[in-house]
Amino acid sequence: MTTCDITAQKNTDVVKQLARSLGFMYCGISKAEQLQEEARNLEQWLNRGMHGKMHYMENHFDKRIDPRILVPGARSVVSLLFNYHNPQKQIDPESPKLSSYAYGEDYHFVIKEKLHSLVESIRKEVGDVDGRVFVDSAPVMDKAWAVKSGLGWMGKNTNLITKHSGSWFFIAEMILDLPLIADGPIKDYCGSCTRCIDACPTSAISPYEVDGSKCISYFTIELKEAIPAAMKGQFDNWMFGCDICQQVCPWNRFAKHHTEPRLLPKDGLLEMQKSDWKELSEEVFSKFFSKSAVKRTGILGLKRNIEFLED
Repeated sequence: MTTCDITAQKNTDVVKQLARSLGFMYCGISKAEQLQEEARNLEQWLNRGMHGKMHYMENHFDKRIDPRILVPGARSVVSLLFNYHNPQKQIDPESPKLSSYAYGEDYHFVIKEKLHSLVESIRKEVGDVDGRVFVDSAPVMDKAWAVKSGLGWMGKNTNLITKHSGSWFFIAEMILDLPLIADGPIKDYCGSCTRCIDACPTSAISPYEVDGSKCISYFTIELKEAIPAAMKGQFDNWMFGCDICQQVCPWNRFAKHHTEPRLLPKDGLLEMQKSDWKELSEEVFSKFFSKSAVKRTGILGLKRNIEFLED
């Protein structure tokens, strides 16, 4: 092993140890290079219109497939998984449903702070390091990089699935100019299971592909105009996001409850009744969602979704 290899291994160990100390459950590393197969798949997906009205998906194609364009001089892509699994449910079974990732504070802020702390800690340990951090907010193919780094495999619902903890994770990346030892991908353990495909109310899932223009999360979060009347009765009472394909995944029987206080639901959120949601006020919306990912749809968007669910 050369001196460079020894240094890269030492730095790799430091990065992974520091990531764990900040609460990231998994950390994997890939060489910063162009994603060729993923580029072809993305191009086909876009050409078939599966992104619906999410026109931003068409932008910055070159940056999506090559991290060295996002970060000149990049040598490594560090993929990190942050657990958000919360087995708590809304108490009223008739209440419109909220995806559990949005129970607490907006994950973009929570994880971005941890990533900045991680980069500073790395600099203290190994010296000058240049790079950028990302949490689902830039043209980075986060699931592709997580698969490439061996953190899990791409499930038939296109979620990243880990063998020991399921799929209830936020994915984050650091693109660094630091040479590190890359990990390798693991095998696919979905087997012949089709539970996610069978359970999707809008038939958005086919093996290893999701038609974003049919996904409940797309309609309740991304779509800014009126929800098509043809979708009436197909949302299984979801008002923001959808967790069905994760709820039915057998691998999620291994999921562990997260330990991040900032991701816990605000007091009273899970106790909201169906009638409370129908009468949602600005005051109540602000109380529960002032720092939440739900702000993305806003009170008008959420009220639109709730009204759409009514008989």
